[in-house]
Amino acid sequence: MDYEVVFATLEKVCQDNISVFCGPSRLPHGTAVERLVTCVKQIQEHGRALEPVVTSFTAVYHHYDFDAQTPGNGYRTLVKVLEACLLHIIHKARYIASSYSNPFFRVDHNTSEMEAYCSALCQLRALLHLAQQLINDNDCGQLYSLQDKDLSRSFVQEYSSMHKACFYGRCLGFQYSPSIRPFLQTVVISMVSYGETYGKQQSGLGTAALSLLTSGKYVIDPELRGAEFERITQNLDMQFWKSFWNLTESGLLTGFNRIASKQVQVNFTMTVPPVTLRLPLASDPRLSVTVSPPIAHWGPGPVHMRLISYELREGQDSEELLVLSRAKPPPISTHLPWVQKQPRSPWLLIHFHGGGFVAQTSKSHENYLRSWSKELNVPVLSVDYSLSPEAPFPRALEECFYAYCWALNNCHLLGSTAERVCLAGDSAGGNLCITVSMKAISTGIRIPDGIMAAYPATLLTTDASPSRLLTLIDPLLPLGVLTKCINAYAGIDYQTVQPAMGSSTLSTLSRDTAMLLSDLTQGASNWIQSFLDPRRTSGRSLSRSSSQRQTETHMSNQASVPNSGAQLCYPQGFEPLRSESLAMVNPTSCPVIKNPFVSPLLAPNSMLKGLPPVHIVASALDALLDDSVMFAKKLRDMGQPVSLTVAKDLPHGFLSLYQLSKETDVAAEVCVARIREVFEQENPPHDLVEET
Repeated sequence: MDYEVVFATLEKVCQDNISVFCGPSRLPHGTAVERLVTCVKQIQEHGRALEPVVTSFTAVYHHYDFDAQTPGNGYRTLVKVLEACLLHIIHKARYIASSYSNPFFRVDHNTSEMEAYCSALCQLRALLHLAQQLINDNDCGQLYSLQDKDLSRSFVQEYSSMHKACFYGRCLGFQYSPSIRPFLQTVVISMVSYGETYGKQQSGLGTAALSLLTSGKYVIDPELRGAEFERITQNLDMQFWKSFWNLTESGLLTGFNRIASKQVQVNFTMTVPPVTLRLPLASDPRLSVTVSPPIAHWGPGPVHMRLISYELREGQDSEELLVLSRAKPPPISTHLPWVQKQPRSPWLLIHFHGGGFVAQTSKSHENYLRSWSKELNVPVLSVDYSLSPEAPFPRALEECFYAYCWALNNCHLLGSTAERVCLAGDSAGGNLCITVSMKAISTGIRIPDGIMAAYPATLLTTDASPSRLLTLIDPLLPLGVLTKCINAYAGIDYQTVQPAMGSSTLSTLSRDTAMLLSDLTQGASNWIQSFLDPRRTSGRSLSRSSSQRQTETHMSNQASVPNSGAQLCYPQGFEPLRSESLAMVNPTSCPVIKNPFVSPLLAPNSMLKGLPPVHIVASALDALLDDSVMFAKKLRDMGQPVSLTVAKDLPHGFLSLYQLSKETDVAAEVCVARIREVFEQENPPHDLVEET
């Protein structure tokens, strides 16, 4: 896009609005018009200051791409987000200038809209200045400040003090595809409602039911929603996030997912006991190596998995496999007369789910896994590894590696001959795909034939990068939440506890259902009371004036800026908006996070040499985009086979949004295409090793 045209248009529409409301025929809208004019003038000022900044980025950001055919890095993304904000402002300003004389024109509403986007523009201007410092401090082509710890520390401190609520209220999701914005609004409203009731003496499902009934105020009051979301992301503990994310595991939601997703003939969970395995060496299959079961933190323990297969295949109904099932009897369609058992597939897909290492299981990811099994005609084994903080590193890695080894030894039970084995995972699961392969290399066993990693986390630190600046505005991956996940996986400030064996999701759901009616009754009462309580009304008026207060105090902010941001230099006369309370963000400093099996981006080349083809599917609007770009560059520079695809206009976690929009479906299809490439390649790496 021609950014000169965008800024020229912004200048024109701002001037048009100023002329309309400050001209000879001044309109009798009172203080609302004064607020609007003040806001438009500030937008005009931001636009004039930002144009040369954007010009400087567009001149150099191509140097940070993976290659000329794959444009994508954090600098490009920041400019793209700014462009989306400017286009929203231009659209709204044109509407105001053309509709102000309409008797149904709502001046207060439109003024609040412009004030919200003015606040967002101010904060984006600050992020672009921070990104300029990254460009100046880093070598050309480098996206991370791995050596400059002061800059990364300043970035965390700046995040702690900067105002963020404007991005979660009226401006929520403006940078994403329009088809995804309603979903994001639903997630944020659900989260703030859940946060309001979290900690009360109620069950998980009951809390969700109460939250549903108290969410109305956050629908009609976007400023209140934004302020509450900022509070939650800054202050609530890891147990809140685990509890909220695990709502996707509830029987009600997964039931809807199963109705909407592809029907499969095999879908059951199983528990593999902790026994020592023996696998042949890749270099000489006549020799073997011993693989011990997972032992970290509490000793040997079983590994939980889920087998999904669109068609029933040989071995999948064997007694040897069914005895491992956690459901009695296992849900296999053998009793249906029209089901014909198919021969074993030559392919096997092993999946590690995402969830920040702290939440979710294979159940949350069933929707797209069922589809993959059908489209690729392959059995899928998804590993339910132990979660942090109860099971920090290296427990999850040990369990995933053990599951991989067990699958190689027992592929005949899974309906596969394992001539081709692909690892696939998203986010934390993408990290585990890479590190399991690294562990296979170091152990000397067969490596997988390829990896498909969707938006993987390859650097589990708080080191600054341009894409990680997006954690200030990302509703799905704010920095406060990201650091909590990293610290939990690293085992910082948490005591490890062995998970209770044999706990049943169904029994928990039954208990929750028993409490549901009483929770609904109480929730309805609280919901009605929230609209009748006079204190609620005053709270709303305060929240509605928050964006107005931010606009009025914008130019005097520098007098009250916390010392935490003093190391960062903004242009004279400019300061970002500040939050009323500092975020509690604990930067990751534990040596564990630098372990190559935690942060593979930091691994020496010798540990990455020999990896199978790695296919990375990233998102342009993901805070972890630079993880993908830098890791792909590192592998390419080593001569390792790697591909990178960057999906546009989608957030982190887009696989979980499968079937929600055309854009997410297209991105999911890219993931399937990359897996298919692994299966259909002519010379898989392990064959080459065995031949030598």
